[in-house]
Amino acid sequence: MHIHILGICGTFMGGVAALAREAGHRVTGCDAGVYPPMSDQLRALGIDLIEGFAADQMALTPDMFVVGNVVSRAHLPDGNPKFPLMEAILDAGAPYTSGPQWLSEHVLQGRHVLAVAGTHGKTTTTSMLAWVLERAGRAPGFLVGGVPLDFGVSARLGEGPAFVIEADEYDTAFFDKRSKFVHYRPRTAILNNLEFDHADIFDDLAAIERQFHHLVRTVPGTGRVVVNATEESLQRVLAQGCWSEVSHFGAGGADTEWRARGAHDAFDVLRHGAVVGRVEWALSGEHNQMNALAAIAAAEHVGVAPAEAATALGTFRNVRRRMELRGTVGRDSGEVTVYDDFAHHPTAIRTTLDGLRRKLDGEGRQSDRILAVFEPRSNTMKLGAMAAQLPWSLEAADLSFCHSGGLGWDVESALAPMGDRAFVIDAIEPLVAQVAKAARAGDHIVCMSNGGFGGIHDKLLTALRGN
Repeated sequence: MHIHILGICGTFMGGVAALAREAGHRVTGCDAGVYPPMSDQLRALGIDLIEGFAADQMALTPDMFVVGNVVSRAHLPDGNPKFPLMEAILDAGAPYTSGPQWLSEHVLQGRHVLAVAGTHGKTTTTSMLAWVLERAGRAPGFLVGGVPLDFGVSARLGEGPAFVIEADEYDTAFFDKRSKFVHYRPRTAILNNLEFDHADIFDDLAAIERQFHHLVRTVPGTGRVVVNATEESLQRVLAQGCWSEVSHFGAGGADTEWRARGAHDAFDVLRHGAVVGRVEWALSGEHNQMNALAAIAAAEHVGVAPAEAATALGTFRNVRRRMELRGTVGRDSGEVTVYDDFAHHPTAIRTTLDGLRRKLDGEGRQSDRILAVFEPRSNTMKLGAMAAQLPWSLEAADLSFCHSGGLGWDVESALAPMGDRAFVIDAIEPLVAQVAKAARAGDHIVCMSNGGFGGIHDKLLTALRGN
């Protein structure tokens, strides 16, 4: 089969492309923006990429067009369609489907699907769970919204019956407004956490809770729903109905099934109060400890002993763009360190910076500064729906630099409570110059965006070397 994927460079659709290619299909695709790591992965797989959504791509005559949710029926100011290829597909009556639907029918059918849902930590937890199953000899398939360092690719078919998938609540396509995850039919589902997000498609938190309930409805009676015990929103989801085994994790009461005891980088795993494993790893932060508990509880449902899962996590190397070290530059009597992180929501920003602050303090480096460099790029953040939370999210940073280009709301007013600790710059080059000028020995510069951020990481390292 020849499939042509519209919006192929998104993390999810790029994963679908990789799986289709591995299954022996001919795969081509198009997108408006191409940047690593997905573009590198696609090219390495021999997948031809076309820039833009021109109607002349109909000449490829694929057996199926697979449409990503970046595609819409929108029109440009001049009245022309924003996605002329989609209009041509509709006019011709050509076959098309969504990415999640294609995945459900051609990859997930007959597999034991383990789905990881939540506002935060989906990519990391999915990667953890896939790695645990890999180390346990289960050879799982997986689709992750990032590139796990332990695998080097975001998706593979796998040889065993298990398939681990990052389960996104965002809508499926312009013609299917259900959340992606309702297509996956998991036997094991992790509900990691749940906050308001995606203000472009959801009116409020209750609307997202309803979608999570739709996911719970698809888990069979012999399945397991692994739920964060500390999240009231998830308890409301379960209160709408649950027909499967429920396994709680986190810092809830003594009756919480899965808990952790100890520091974030070295802790015992408790099940019903008894120690069943120990995790010792290089990761930091309470959020990663919670992610680990979720992964261990899910892996146990497919027969991996908690002790074995905990040992496997000791070798877990995280995911690209999750506090990924991009480089260090010598300055005066020390170094300036530059990181890349995917944080795209105020809670994620706060969690990332707080985790780094705790790590530095634990190493006796209280004098090291954290410089947060971020762009509000997600659809929710571009709308300004969470602007009031930004000062709270940046509390652990000594200085914060916001790229405000293309935003239609007043960033300076939103960051005003931070006083002279916050800077707002509307273009990449002057942003780089200002950060490089402010940096000094011992600083940790954390660049946060869910996009390419204009290649800011390499530009910063170059500027730092030149100063």
